[in-house]
Amino acid sequence: MLSLIISGQAFSQTSKSKANNKDQYTFQLSNKVTRKEVTFKNRFGITVKGDLYTPRSATNQKLPALILSGPFGAVKEQSSGLYANELAARGFVTLAFDPSFTGESGGEVRNVASPDIFTEDFSAALDYIGLLPSVDRNRIGVVGICGLSGMALTAATSDSRIKAVATASMYDMSRSMSRSHKDSYTTEQRKKVIEYLSQQRWADAESGKHALGLHEVPFDENGNIVKGTRVLPEALPKNPDPVLASFFDYYRTKRGFHPRSINSTTAWTATTPMSFFNFPMAANIEMISPRPIMLIAGENAHSRYYSEDVYKMAPGPKELVIVPKADHVDLYDRLDKIPFDKLETFFRKSFQPGSVLQPNQPN
Repeated sequence: MLSLIISGQAFSQTSKSKANNKDQYTFQLSNKVTRKEVTFKNRFGITVKGDLYTPRSATNQKLPALILSGPFGAVKEQSSGLYANELAARGFVTLAFDPSFTGESGGEVRNVASPDIFTEDFSAALDYIGLLPSVDRNRIGVVGICGLSGMALTAATSDSRIKAVATASMYDMSRSMSRSHKDSYTTEQRKKVIEYLSQQRWADAESGKHALGLHEVPFDENGNIVKGTRVLPEALPKNPDPVLASFFDYYRTKRGFHPRSINSTTAWTATTPMSFFNFPMAANIEMISPRPIMLIAGENAHSRYYSEDVYKMAPGPKELVIVPKADHVDLYDRLDKIPFDKLETFFRKSFQPGSVLQPNQPN
């Protein structure tokens, strides 16, 4: 029996009836919105599953819309749904979706991450939402959370229908997988990772199965690759790394656990990093301009540098919002820390006819 340790007490998954409920959400639906399940296909023919949130106050007037996804390894019932719920309550039609190969979306093999297909999923979601009679297709933006932020930015570089982009706790998954945290891999280590992934391809081909593995490949103190089949442990070790502890506190406890979430229960396929070595995120970020970008990061987030580096690279208009006393995971669900007022203002200004926001200094 799988047990989770929460506040010093064993939390049995068998006693958690909601965990097996397909409609389990990690947040309360606002009484100001309605939610319904929707599906659409991307250009690869994969059926993507999402939740559409509509303001109850909606009239016949066409509304602005937002498309949301992330974090990497999460599902729409977690953080992206929470953002969609809150922003719909503020007057936007919103769509939170599970990327291909994950959650309730289609695609085989399961638990595969593709930078190309995940980027396409944003544009496919735009295809869907832009045809709704309640939506003004000239006022559609995207919000990427954590690892889906890079895909949201990348989608905007080649899809001008996206009028504005916001990210929260951005992670550049291509940079993370191919260079490690803060680009700490040496050239020798990068080659070791590539060799490990290449040999794993042989193992998968021989077995006819796709093994699970760590998508951000670590090394031990002897310089050897560390392997594993779970993103997060079943229980926290003694004196855990603070970043590990913060992720565990969201994905592996009642706070954010979901049975379909890769981060809550399992891992990506071991060979997933291969395509991320070949597909840099937002390589053409200058093409987004003059459409605006907002980058939100926690003051104490280990990932803060990703947002700061994109802010330096983007020509603008752009805005960098640093949330005081917040870490990376705080921006997943802490309503007292997520700057929804700033998000609402950003998109409303961005959607005004002829509006071009001026570049702002970090705040």
